[in-house]
Amino acid sequence: MVALREIVGYTNGLLNIAEFEDYAPNGLQVEGRGEVTHVVSGVTASLALIEAAVRVGADCILVHHGYFWRGEDSRITGMKHVRIKQLLSHDISLMAYHLPLDAHPLFGNNVQLAKRLGLIARGKFGHDGKPEIAMYGEITNPLTAAELSAHILHQLGRQPLHIAGRSSTINSIAWCTGAAQDYFDQAVTLGVDAYITGEVSEQTTHTARETGVHFFAAGHHATERYGVQALGAHLAENFALKHQFIDIDNPV
Repeated sequence: MVALREIVGYTNGLLNIAEFEDYAPNGLQVEGRGEVTHVVSGVTASLALIEAAVRVGADCILVHHGYFWRGEDSRITGMKHVRIKQLLSHDISLMAYHLPLDAHPLFGNNVQLAKRLGLIARGKFGHDGKPEIAMYGEITNPLTAAELSAHILHQLGRQPLHIAGRSSTINSIAWCTGAAQDYFDQAVTLGVDAYITGEVSEQTTHTARETGVHFFAAGHHATERYGVQALGAHLAENFALKHQFIDIDNPV
């Protein structure tokens, strides 16, 4: 067993959470039992993930998308009440790391997506007054747009939405997991052949067509499954904990 406060303190420091102005609190969001032996990781702290963690006897849940988002209703009612009641009644802690997990140089979502897709990072962008989280570089082996779509499908298990650009071969590339379609304009200014993110907006189509930069929406959930797995595996190794990732399917 390891003290919950020890795990939280270590993880907060590892991810440098104090550097980030985020949309939700990073770190321990719901406190459960004081000792931890079994951690379940997942993308989002949905009721389905909590119920799965209960079934396997977890002490702590580690996620990328937690609770208490800026601007949401702060009352503990309805869906939020059900989720939090499940955590409290089973004495399970909830740890959540949003932008710090996107940005981490070893366990971050963007670094882990790059490893998954064979992307070589050369730099970062997309700061918006915060530490930069988006990345740019090149793909290991240049591909056509159709080949890159097939590669994403094979690696992530998700058919990406592709809005065609002009280049026949994709070599230079930028990427940012999740809902980072607003970084597309910045990616265009970098002169890359393509940009990969999770979600797409209406105006994205026109940007891709008019600038000639290929755009791939590979799924918010699908692109953000890997950081929390890597972090969970690291914590398990560092503290001799049991860890398992539970993937709650999400088509978005």
